[in-house]
Amino acid sequence: MSGSKPLHVFAHQGEATAFADVPHVVTGIGKINAAVSLASELASGQYDRVVVLGTAGVVADGEQRPNMDTVYQITEVLQHDFPLPTEVLRPRGEILLPNQQLTMATGDVFVSDDQQRIRIASLGATLVDMEGYAYTSICERFDVPLQIFKVPSDFADSNTTIDDWFAVVARKSAQLRAFWDAQLN
Repeated sequence: MSGSKPLHVFAHQGEATAFADVPHVVTGIGKINAAVSLASELASGQYDRVVVLGTAGVVADGEQRPNMDTVYQITEVLQHDFPLPTEVLRPRGEILLPNQQLTMATGDVFVSDDQQRIRIASLGATLVDMEGYAYTSICERFDVPLQIFKVPSDFADSNTTIDDWFAVVARKSAQLRAFWDAQLN
């Protein structure tokens, strides 16, 4: 992709810890922050694609449960916090990880409840975050290819806390950086 100018995006500064030397934007947590910040960046017209790197909670169980130390490419996103059915969106960036593709649900809540996790998994999601649907919707509106890469950070269950996430986010950022160095740089 010589000559291309990707926009590297993180939702939280902790996820970007290992990327201090890589130009990037931190949008802030949640769908509104993600949408407004990404739309503002894309309105400049200087980027030809968006690469989102971050963490996500695991909602799948059993054989569907992903490895906590593997980076996955998100190829479908849906909303889990809206009472009416919403369209499943598909980021239209190049597939780099054909054997590591997952569906992710997005909602404006940090999922840390067993019943909520089970309900989200029943929608067909393996992972859950708070920004992916917004990023995908904005990139569609701006006609910009998007790739979303996520590494699992927690099990989104009743034992999970925000403090747990803060405790692992720097290590997860280092995992994302190793992936970026090997696959995207």
